[in-house]
Amino acid sequence: MFSQIFILSPRGDTIINRDFRSDLPKSTPETFFRQAKTYSGDANPLFTVDCIQFVHIKRGGLYIVGTSRFNLQPAMSLELLDRLAKEIKDFCGVINEEVLRKNFILIYEILDESFDFGYPQLMATEQIKPLIVNDPIQPQPDSVMNSLRPKIQTFNIFVPNTIGSQAVQRSVLNKNQANEIFVDIYEKLNVLFNSSAYVINQSIEGCIQMTSFLQGNPPLKLALNDDLQIGRQQGQYSAGVILDDCNFHECVNANELDMNKTLRIQPPDGQFVVMNYRISGDYAAPFRLFPIIEEVSSSKIEVTIKLKACFDAKIIASYANVRIPIPKQTANAYPELVKNAQLETAEYDSNKKIVEWQIKKLCGGQERSLKIKLTLQATQTAHTARKEIGPIAMNFEIPMFNVSRLQIKYLRIEERGNTTNPHRWVRYITQSSSYVCRI
Repeated sequence: MFSQIFILSPRGDTIINRDFRSDLPKSTPETFFRQAKTYSGDANPLFTVDCIQFVHIKRGGLYIVGTSRFNLQPAMSLELLDRLAKEIKDFCGVINEEVLRKNFILIYEILDESFDFGYPQLMATEQIKPLIVNDPIQPQPDSVMNSLRPKIQTFNIFVPNTIGSQAVQRSVLNKNQANEIFVDIYEKLNVLFNSSAYVINQSIEGCIQMTSFLQGNPPLKLALNDDLQIGRQQGQYSAGVILDDCNFHECVNANELDMNKTLRIQPPDGQFVVMNYRISGDYAAPFRLFPIIEEVSSSKIEVTIKLKACFDAKIIASYANVRIPIPKQTANAYPELVKNAQLETAEYDSNKKIVEWQIKKLCGGQERSLKIKLTLQATQTAHTARKEIGPIAMNFEIPMFNVSRLQIKYLRIEERGNTTNPHRWVRYITQSSSYVCRI
């Protein structure tokens, strides 16, 4: 199906770009816009340039485009893009450049729930609504320039049952007794590997979230990495932390961010998101998957999956879940764990044709492996069946760890004469959003 889905402004600026397969050049949006502008009126909804098929619709003056290296079915492709546009409109209320730039995290989330590896999954608002964690940000009608400082409503992102969730559950009515503040850096990873465990495409969607129970809501000063940079230049490499996009809560003053990497915050009561950000550069993926397929006979296949935790031994993943799709013509599947394996289970779902491997605890530097013995039905051979294995998908959570290296240097109370010393809790959480390995 689609290799990419991107949304362009009327000027050709890329607002949203989700690359599902990394099999097309990164300059594809520019190629589309140049070709679209060659038409005297509106561009044809479907055309081909340099063996790349483009299909697009126009909503609110924006181009919503799907691409593929293979022949697309025109009616189906246009219908899918139209449904995607309806989902975006249902969540955001309207489709225009300002709204999409403010809600880019939400739009990427809608794309990831609606499409899997470029194939449509859930294409109705009522289907994906229970899976969406971000709230839409409505533009301020009195000022377009304020789009650089959007209003963000409560960010109901994943909150595990640790310090942060206890803070969320704590009643604001008890803040006179609490006098504390919780700061969480959440990051969701999107990674695509090839069969040799090399990264093809990767990105990070993250946020800094606060839960404040400070007495009197005093102003705060939050300092981030000294090597932090906002915006990535074409072909730029830097050893520091580079954020491609970011936006802030209305209570945040980011005027000093470029100069001294600090944010001034007038915190409201309870939970709010200080900043959303997105990173598309290279980073060290926390896990590597190594799939090996062996054709034992014409009707039998053995699949070996090796999983390696590529982070410090002091860090522990609280869980890891690996799902391996197998051929539809499988008669039997027998998942086998290594001898004396602890805190691991592997089960075969014959209805869904999926083997699910669950690891309840995994320390950094450890390796785990799973072998799956497949017996095929007489109507299919091992040579053709092996093409139906995968792609492998993984879900995980790693507390007190973040891939981007974005750090909280300090959090201070700026109110003069304030002699209180509230408790400050800082936590890092990394989770998978789309962690896929091709076979």
